[in-house]
Amino acid sequence: MDALGYHYIIEASGCDPKILGDPVKLREILLRAAKEAKMDIRIVHFYKFSPTGVSGMVIVTGSHISIHTWPENEYAAIDVYICGNTSEPEKAIEVILGEIKAEHAHITEVQRGIKDNDEYTHVILTWDV
Repeated sequence: MDALGYHYIIEASGCDPKILGDPVKLREILLRAAKEAKMDIRIVHFYKFSPTGVSGMVIVTGSHISIHTWPENEYAAIDVYICGNTSEPEKAIEVILGEIKAEHAHITEVQRGIKDNDEYTHVILTWDV
């Protein structure tokens, strides 16, 4: 039962609101996370909303890392999706959560593209850190 892709959906709370509101800092964090996770970076884009919040995307070979923040709620929604097995997506998650100073994270891993006869399906795992 091999998956074609691994999609991690992270709900991070109790995060540092100053970091969550800083697109330059978040860009640095996601780039460092991608590099430490052995991901090949292709395209990077971040946008700061008014009055608060940032959305950012790092496109990597094999998919992406994204973040959407609500500094006023000390909350970040993070996605890490990767195809293949040459990178370490859980390392990227560890770096991001540490750098945004998340006090709690709920993580859902969706193993996608699992072939079942002639159809594809997925498996869902979830845990808290």
